[in-house]
Parts: sequence; C-alpha cells; structure tokens
Amino acid sequence: MSEGKARIAILGASGYTGSELVRLLARHPRVVIVALTADRKAGQAMAEVFPQFATLVLPKLVTIDEVDWSGVDLAFCALPHGTTQQVIKRVFETAPHIRMVDLSADFRLRDPGVYEQWYGHPHQALELQQEAVYGVVELYRSDIRKARLVANPGCYTTTAILPVVPLIEAGAIEPDQIVVDAKSGVTGAGRSAKESLLYAEVTDGMHAYGVGSHRHMAELDQEYSKAAGRTVVPSFTPHLIPMSRGIYATIYVKTAAGVGADGVHRVLADFYRGEPFVHVLPLGQVPQSRFVKGSNMCFIGVIKDRAADRVIVISTTDNLVKGASGQAVQSMNLVLGFPETTGLEQIALFP
Repeated sequence: MSEGKARIAILGASGYTGSELVRLLARHPRVVIVALTADRKAGQAMAEVFPQFATLVLPKLVTIDEVDWSGVDLAFCALPHGTTQQVIKRVFETAPHIRMVDLSADFRLRDPGVYEQWYGHPHQALELQQEAVYGVVELYRSDIRKARLVANPGCYTTTAILPVVPLIEAGAIEPDQIVVDAKSGVTGAGRSAKESLLYAEVTDGMHAYGVGSHRHMAELDQEYSKAAGRTVVPSFTPHLIPMSRGIYATIYVKTAAGVGADGVHRVLADFYRGEPFVHVLPLGQVPQSRFVKGSNMCFIGVIKDRAADRVIVISTTDNLVKGASGQAVQSMNLVLGFPETTGLEQIALFP
C-alpha cells in the first residue's frame, strides 16, 4: 500500500475502458494509479492520448514488460480478447500477490470447451480459469470478495443478466421463452480504427450485427442455464445505434402461470431492494438510456404486454461504466475491502 492507498495498474489504458477506469479511479479516495500500459502509444503521456486528463498527474504509458509488479496491489486488464490469458498468467507467475480484474472475455466462460467453441482457440490458462469468478457483483458478491481473479462480464450480458436471472431463479418466467433485443452505442466496439465505425457509416441509421452468432450469447447461456438448473438457450440480437455510449435491452418474456407483470415486477423489486446500483422503476415506467449515462446504474422497467402471460422488461446501462469499467471498480472495492460504492456514486449526465 502507498500511504494507506492501494496501488493500481491499468493494462490497456489507451482504450475506452482503460480511459474510463482512469476517470473513475483518479478521484477514488482509497487508491493511487501507479502504472498505465499501452502498446502503440507507450512512451506518451496519458493526456496526449486523452486530453481530458491534462490536469491530472498520472504515470506515463509504458509497455507491460516495463511494469514493476512488486509495487502493484491490483491490476485491471483492459486488453483485447484473446490476449489476456497469457498476460495474466505471466503476471501471476511474477507477482502471485496481485489481485486482477479482467475486462476481456478471456475468463468469463467457466467451461474451456465452450470458450474454444466461441473464441476459436484453446484456453491458454486452464488453471486460472478454475479460480476465476464471474463479476456480476449483485449475483456473486461473496465470491468476488475472496477472488484473486475476477472476470468482468460483457456490457450486453450485464444489462440482460441483471433483470432476467432473478426471474428464472424465482420460477417467474418460462426459461425457453426469452428474447433479448439489445442496442449499443459505438464505444461498445472499442477504439481501434474500423471503416464500419466511421461517422458516415454509423450516423443516421441503425443495424443488427452478429445476428445468431454474437459471442455474448455464450455468457447468457451460461448464466441463464445456471439459474434454471438446466440448459437455456435465449434468443439474442445486438444492434449498433448512433450514440457514443449506452446499452438498451428490450427483453420479452413469458411468465409462469398466474405471475403476470405484477409478479415479475415484485420479484425484481424485492431482489434489488437496497442494491446501490440497480434501480427497478415503478410498474409501467419505461427507462431511458440517457438516465444512466456516465453512471454505474442499471435501470429496469417492467411493462405489461397485451397478452396476460407476456411481459416486456427493459434494462439499460452505460456500457463503459456498469457494463465495463464501473462494474470492474465495484469488484475492486469488494476485493480490497473498501465500501462497495466508493468512487462510483456519480449521478448520470443529463442532458
């Protein structure tokens, strides 16, 4: 610890999730950022990459090999999918005392065979996968507190798991009748230069992508099946919409006999009563993505459909905060024994 503060490293600080971690941690009263890494931008100041940090005193961006791990208590790994397993394995071999929160998909899937099926290569750190804890805080809080390695969930999956898993566990809905229709802002695709993400390609329209094959399906299968105690295969379609950040999931469910919208709402309101970052709106109210932008909140609305046994559940988060870096900081707080809400109580940016 440095002056009683936890020493934090951020690997992959030059991406959107890395910069969001810096934004959240820069004013966190219990931590100090001691290392920031990048690949192509190594040697630059963070303010050269993200000018909003010009007033902060931050470490220069360095390569991962240049980090002094003896001076780090916890690291966030915000590297691309498929690169993290080997990196974290090497870090733990060098410094087994470190705690790690991984924001990639590399440790999210408990079954290595399922990982290979969806990501196209064998898992490269099987022994670490066995100890990784899936980081939906509201569902796995006690396990996260004891974890050395937390696998931060995807943004789509966080937004679709929070409203649905309690309903499956309560027997309030039919697990085989779940349809998740989700939309994401452009930052969900990362910061790398891609023709399909140019302003002219994205603005003034929307489109589905990864139809029938998006990798976040595997996380939904895993968590919904665990909640049901049997295999569940939901329908899930993501869409790209012309806004910078946000996830908006419209979820269609069929209720169990006699449950209806009132029962669905009651289950969710009871389950999340007292939770600091999940807010269930009054029955019939529709959440809007702008009401969570910049915050670590998930807003959930429950709306009656025309048929008595069908209900529409709408869930929205900021993909860079509750869908990524904010939830990662929430896990860090638990791992390091800090109050869970520390550094995360920002109100949404509206308008």
